[in-house]
Amino acid sequence: INTRDEPHADSETYRRLHVIVGDSNMSDHTNFLKLGTAAIMLRMLEHGTVNLRDLTLESPIRAIREISVDVSGRRPVRLANGREMSAFDIQSYLAEQAVDFEEKHGLPDEESAALRLWTETLEDIAQQNERLTRRIDWAIKQNLIRNYAESNDITLDSPRVQALDLQFHDIDPERGVFNKLRSRGMVDTLFTSDETESATGTAPLDTRAHLRGQFLRKAREAGRDVTVDWVHLKINDQAQRTVACKDPFRSSDERVDKLMESL
Repeated sequence: INTRDEPHADSETYRRLHVIVGDSNMSDHTNFLKLGTAAIMLRMLEHGTVNLRDLTLESPIRAIREISVDVSGRRPVRLANGREMSAFDIQSYLAEQAVDFEEKHGLPDEESAALRLWTETLEDIAQQNERLTRRIDWAIKQNLIRNYAESNDITLDSPRVQALDLQFHDIDPERGVFNKLRSRGMVDTLFTSDETESATGTAPLDTRAHLRGQFLRKAREAGRDVTVDWVHLKINDQAQRTVACKDPFRSSDERVDKLMESL
């Protein structure tokens, strides 16, 4: 996404274009942190007893750019209230609040595990612990690219380095650089390959992901061309039959059943 010409924060274009930023995470630890910390914060907010300081950023897009070039996490970014805080300080404050919340109210096992990983990762960043280069995407990738450039006596703007940058995120088991590191035991994992493979074909039964999975499985078996996104299931034929699944917690739908019967 090109963020050099930053639109006004209230515009619909701003909200639509900046949903996705950066590269896809590959590491189990990074993804677990992303989902786990979000779940913890939502639980704290929904509980209604936690009074968090206002950490609204003055310009989220500018802050992303500033934070992304500072691996120490110490670069200050401006908040909407005029104060400045670093990404590390913001994360540390929220993690401290989460620890306090767990002590008072408890957390489900998976969220407790995410909280432990959250505090460990902050400690690793503060101490520049080498464990980061086996757990967290940006550190794994930075270490890989630096070593590759040095061993091949090339600069970081070399086309070969840029190709490596992209291939790191390739999900293909044969082409993807991260997956090669994983297969060689050069990164830490939370799940086995069998567990990951099982998860790609078995969606939670109480969400619309179950509907998507059923539809895709039936389409593959029938050899039909289909298009699927978060909401829509479409058969790519002359009729362009489409079903919109708007409720994320609806795991059964007669319209989808009929669509699958027509495959």
